[in-house]
Order: sequence, then C-alpha cells, then structure tokens
Amino acid sequence: MTPDNIRSKKLPWAVDLGVAVVALIVAAAVVLGLGLGNWVLVVVVGIVFYLAGMFAAATRVEGRRSARNRLWKTLIYAACILAILPLASVVWTLVSKGAARLDGEFFGTSMNNIGARDPNGGAYHAIIGTLEQVGLATLMAVPLGVLGAIYLVEYGRGKFALTVRFFVDVMTGIPSIVAGLFILAFWVLIVSPWFNNGTPRFSGFAASLALTVLMLPTIVRSTEEMLRLVPGPLREGAYALGVPQWKTIVKVVLPTALPGIVTGVMLAVARAAGETAPVLLVAGGAAAINFDPFAGNQSSLALYVYQQAGDASRFAPERAWTAALTLVALVLILTIAAKLLARRNRLT
Repeated sequence: MTPDNIRSKKLPWAVDLGVAVVALIVAAAVVLGLGLGNWVLVVVVGIVFYLAGMFAAATRVEGRRSARNRLWKTLIYAACILAILPLASVVWTLVSKGAARLDGEFFGTSMNNIGARDPNGGAYHAIIGTLEQVGLATLMAVPLGVLGAIYLVEYGRGKFALTVRFFVDVMTGIPSIVAGLFILAFWVLIVSPWFNNGTPRFSGFAASLALTVLMLPTIVRSTEEMLRLVPGPLREGAYALGVPQWKTIVKVVLPTALPGIVTGVMLAVARAAGETAPVLLVAGGAAAINFDPFAGNQSSLALYVYQQAGDASRFAPERAWTAALTLVALVLILTIAAKLLARRNRLT
C-alpha cells in the first residue's frame, strides 16, 4: 500500500465555487422572477440549492459517506456564521452610529440645563452613576455569591442546602422590575425614612441593592459550577498533607476555579450595568452630576440611553447611541481587566 493508493478522491474547490454561483443564480431567477421576495430570500434559497448540489456532486466523486460528512460540516459552518452575524451587526451599528458624539464634551458634561434645541450635553453624570452603582453592587454581591457557592459545594448537605439551591434557581429568572419593586417597598419606603427625617429618599445605593439582588443568583450558580469542576484529587492531596479544609478551599480550590468564577462575575456585572428598570424605580434618574450614591437622585448609562431614545429632540438619538457604545466599551474593558487579573493569579 502506497499513499497514492489509499488517498480518496476529493472534490476540487473550484467545484464548490461553481456550485455556489449556480445556486445563487438559480435562486435569484426563481425568487425574483416569480416575485416571491427580496435578496434575503434569494440567499436562503441559494443556500438550500447549494447544499443539494454539493451533496450530489460529492456523492458522485467522493462517495455517499464523505458527502454526508461534507454536508454536515457545511451546516455547522453556516450555523456559526449565522450566530456571528447578529453580533457583528450589533457592533457595527453601535460603532457607526455612536461615533458621532465621541468627544470631550460628551464625557465631560451632564444634561443639566440642556434644552430640546441644544445640541450640547453629555453623559458624565450617567457614567459616574453607573460606576458607583455597579461598583457597590459588585462589592456586595461577589463575596455573598462566592461564599454561598462555597457552602453549597463544600459544606452544604441535607434539606437546607437543597432549599438554598432551589431559591437561587428561582431568583435567576426573576425580572429586573421585581427586584426594583422589592427595594422600593423595603429600602426606599421603609428603611430610608429612618435616616432622612421620615421622608423616603431615592439614591444610587438603593439602585445598587436592586442590582445586587439581580447579580447574586448568577454569581452563585456560575461559581458553584466552576467549583464542582475542580478535580477531587486536588482536594484529597491537600487533605493528605494535613491542610485544613478552609485553607484547601482558599489556596487550592478557588485559584483553580478562578477564571471561571471571574467569567460568571463579569456576566453578572454586564447584566447589572445594562439594567434600566431598577435605576428608574429607586434612583429616580437625574440630569445633574451627583457623586454621592447615598443621597439624592442618580442616573446611569442604561437609564440615560432609555431617556434619550424617547426624547423628542433631534440631537437625542446621537447621545443615546454614543451612551450605548460607551456602556458596551466599559463592560468590555472591565471584562478584559478581570480576565488578565484572573490569569495572573490562578493556580499554576
């Protein structure tokens, strides 16, 4: 047996290209000639014709088994492209529409005293509000979520652990408006009057509490899954050396699962940064800059986008697109920084 004898026949790439061109021409003739639709339907019908033509050509040259393999490989590639297209479209739309107001004034001023006919105004107050609210929520949610996951994986046994896991699963699907209403009823209307001479007070801290409620289940579930993926021999080796359980968790388990934990935390941060309803309900929103998250109304980038998108001013859509681009860029920067930090500190 020589390599030449065991090689199977392969369909040339020129045949692939020819079948694709013919499939598109036939699809265009059928769809446009009969007036069934536009170019989108032409592409869809062309893909169907291409798959049929390639399967027939591959069956004749390579054999039926290889043709089936080529067919499914093509379907997998097509599914990957279809999954990437919406993401690429979102990024392109954000960059193309949001680049118009990427200037110093947008990042250095607020919407205070900005009228409908004024082209100026920026999102400095919303950026400050987002950083403070999401930062406080992260400081509260991450320790609670990670410790809760450690309990469920390392210590939790019996009905209480099952009950905690059940409520975490239930909280994962609650709408953000429910979290906002809960903090409004509990913190704003009941607790905050104790610190404000009997008057309810909106604040950025109240929004942080609502975002904490939304972040907790995501952090707990993702951290729990990452801790379960840590190999058991790592724990057993530490126990065999006489290392206490708490030290094994801190020195071995957590560093091993750190990249996955960081991913779950950043998913929760991204969700919190993009929430509008809780901020609108308990922070109130504000056009002026407010650096104090514990007193007074405060805005956020998500709320700013919502307000500008519904504003009647012709200058508002540009502000909304630029704020949306800023929000995505902010989450991207935080994610990259967290990934680099996790890579540097993980167990080697």
